[in-house]
Amino acid sequence: MSRKDLFSRALSAAPGRLHFAAHSHHLWPDAGFEGQVQAWEDAARHADRKWDHIFGEVIPEAQAHVARELGLPDPNTITFSSNTHDFLLRIFSGVERSPVRILSTDGEFHSFRRQAQRWEEAGQAVVDRVPLEPFATFAHRFLEAARAGGHDWIVVSHVFFRTGQAFEALDQLANLARPEGPWVLIDGYHGFMARPTDLSAIADRVFYTAGVYKYAMSGEGGCFLHAPDGFCPRPVATGWFAEFGDLAGPPGGVGHRTDGGRFWGATFDVSALYRFNAARWALDAEGLTTPRISAHADALAIAFQKAVHDGKAGRLIEADILNPVTPGESARARFLALRHPEAGSWQKALMASNVVTDVRDDVIRFGFGLYQNAEDLDGLIRACAAL
Repeated sequence: MSRKDLFSRALSAAPGRLHFAAHSHHLWPDAGFEGQVQAWEDAARHADRKWDHIFGEVIPEAQAHVARELGLPDPNTITFSSNTHDFLLRIFSGVERSPVRILSTDGEFHSFRRQAQRWEEAGQAVVDRVPLEPFATFAHRFLEAARAGGHDWIVVSHVFFRTGQAFEALDQLANLARPEGPWVLIDGYHGFMARPTDLSAIADRVFYTAGVYKYAMSGEGGCFLHAPDGFCPRPVATGWFAEFGDLAGPPGGVGHRTDGGRFWGATFDVSALYRFNAARWALDAEGLTTPRISAHADALAIAFQKAVHDGKAGRLIEADILNPVTPGESARARFLALRHPEAGSWQKALMASNVVTDVRDDVIRFGFGLYQNAEDLDGLIRACAAL
């Protein structure tokens, strides 16, 4: 079910390239170009009244797309920003205790990893980190640490960015969340539109953050936060966009919106939301749901995994596949993560052959998507065999 026709601009821009990093910088569909042009045209057409149009039409449409994808009952719990780091700062600012007691893992993405370390250095946080390995026991160990109590904030990835392994006990973790603490934040960056995700049963208790950079195919600048009602009602780090709407707060004090808009920041480039809306239009028009796209990506990943096991991909047979594909499994990344001491040199050699993958420490990652077909996969296998 390869749909190269939807990516003609990106593919024709580098016709000799084999791009197997759909989990990293996903190629943009042609619809993204149309969305970008629409953003410019709307700015020219509406001029000083542009933000009325953006908050009246563009943002509500993007909120609706996210809510449908995640099974969220109310699109108004969703706020957008240029990056997820903004949301980390705003949630952290709302904890009325110092130092903030945080439970997390040793496998979180750099935006949280670095910030958490800096909070610790400054004496603003105490962070307990549960090791991912051995992953077979991770969920049990993490839940055990969460149930032990004593934390204000629990932060964990749905799908871990480095290894592609998934944390599936979201409902059990959500049962521990309370408005007075702990708050639970799910980092869904490698889950959103990569795997079917239904938050309807836990939306009233967990924060969820992700973005449109990867599997939503819409580039940087379009991150979002789902914020449950009653949790962190008055973040200290607050932007002026949060002044508009149904406000609550002390008399004469700073008011905050009562929906997810309490986490709004300030002026930002909304062109990513135009690209996202346009990409969703295109996918919807073609009936390309997340399960259908995932099935295509899984078929490619399974074929590549078999080639690795059979020795057809050369030295990759020496690597440890951290997240092997199991047919029908839904809770996993849309990439294969292979660990080997020479992962970095393999990635560089493939790049020199115009085959794009990426590497995290000693893990090389191969991402699969709509714009790849069996012929592309054969090219990847040949390139790997030549390492």
